[in-house]
Amino acid sequence: MTSNHERATILAEALPYIQKYNGQTVVIKYGGNAMTSPALFDAVMGDLVLLSLVGVRLVVVHGGGPEIDEMLARVGKESRKVRGLRYTDEETMEIVQMVLCGKVNKNLVDTLGRLGSRALGLCGLDGGLLKAKQLKLDDGQDIGLVGDIVAVDPRPVLDAIEKGYIPVVSTVAQGVDGPGAYNINADTAASELAIAMKATKLVLLTDVKGLLRDPSDESTLLPTVRVGEVPGLQEEGVISGGMIPKIECCVKAVNQGVGDALILDGRVPHSILLEMLTDQGAGTMVLP
Repeated sequence: MTSNHERATILAEALPYIQKYNGQTVVIKYGGNAMTSPALFDAVMGDLVLLSLVGVRLVVVHGGGPEIDEMLARVGKESRKVRGLRYTDEETMEIVQMVLCGKVNKNLVDTLGRLGSRALGLCGLDGGLLKAKQLKLDDGQDIGLVGDIVAVDPRPVLDAIEKGYIPVVSTVAQGVDGPGAYNINADTAASELAIAMKATKLVLLTDVKGLLRDPSDESTLLPTVRVGEVPGLQEEGVISGGMIPKIECCVKAVNQGVGDALILDGRVPHSILLEMLTDQGAGTMVLP
């Protein structure tokens, strides 16, 4: 068991980090295992409430891939990916909007509220928060109603923060090239929102430890990566597969004014607190 002295030491260690992040904007993309495991879900929600209570201006941007897959299966519809992005026809878009803006978003808001915080659910359609055009892949493949963000108006999110709420944002955007809505990759939406808000930190929760030099060996974690090192790491094949778009989101964020961007293992309980409030740190931090 942890002694009272050890607890006091932990709190004392956290003090300079609490001072560092007090009043600062941090955008956290939440999804993957941390969303589907009940124990990890509870840990993440508790971490978010704690950070909010010590004065961090939190914004939560969430996905909901497993829940969308479950609903598609219920209606007998195949879930299909094209280059890591969900193929989204009109029927799938209806389900995406229903699940993300409805069930998932409101469950998160409800849980944060029950833990003593005040949360407000938003989606990219609210107040023109996210605007997008249809994403065109360079190889010409059709991915349906998947959007490429062209504009972000952070005022709805800023208003919520100023009134004491944790904004919880689902990633459906208003189309500017037609009357419909678009499905947006949650990492991309979090990055663009962090840029628009001039955030201090962007955190992408994922299902891996971070960027590994050897994907089969977690001891080869790269704790920090400078933007200038990224092209070389891509050429070496260290950055590959699903890590490519995550690193690209981080690089774009820090190149456009976000203090730093972090790829963090959402499978580890309290990984957010380990990164933000201790000397230990976690994951891979992308720096300018």
